[in-house]
Amino acid sequence: MDDTRSPTGDLVEAVLAGRPGAFERLVREHQGLCWHIIIRMVRNAEDARELCQDTFLRVHRCLHQYRHESALKSWIGRVAYSIALRYLERKRIPLTEPCADDGSALIENVAGDFDLESACADEEIVRHLHQAIETLPPLQRTLLTLYYLEELSIPEIASITGKASGTIKSHLFRSRLRLRSEIEARTGVTV
Repeated sequence: MDDTRSPTGDLVEAVLAGRPGAFERLVREHQGLCWHIIIRMVRNAEDARELCQDTFLRVHRCLHQYRHESALKSWIGRVAYSIALRYLERKRIPLTEPCADDGSALIENVAGDFDLESACADEEIVRHLHQAIETLPPLQRTLLTLYYLEELSIPEIASITGKASGTIKSHLFRSRLRLRSEIEARTGVTV
């Protein structure tokens, strides 16, 4: 993907040239994505703020390595994901829960019959949904955030996480099933 003539390419060139305000603009445009990835993985606001700063420091130091092969958003997301992943490894926090199956049967249908938006119609269900999301392991929380909140495509998420599309779909499917079960158990309402 050659976006050297796009607004993104222009912004990258401006940052690399040291133009005033360019890096601040890059941070403003991508801080939400960075925050969503990191906070969902580490779950501690103070640590997340520090890791976001680390992310943008690394972006600043390594922006010359960005080759326009993927969207800048995906590249920065990958940096944030890598930094959060290292944090979890240092803290010895598992990225996923042990899976009962051997992983050979990946679920290819992301849509499923669980409609997350409909489930959020009721305020109480929304509260329970957020509580249920917090019980998920870091990887599932992050994938749900990227897919539903950031509205990234499966290929974009794959680019950020380095996970195969089928693996991402499988995690999303299992996460939705678990959320449905948790919400039904907490509220008695079938979603």
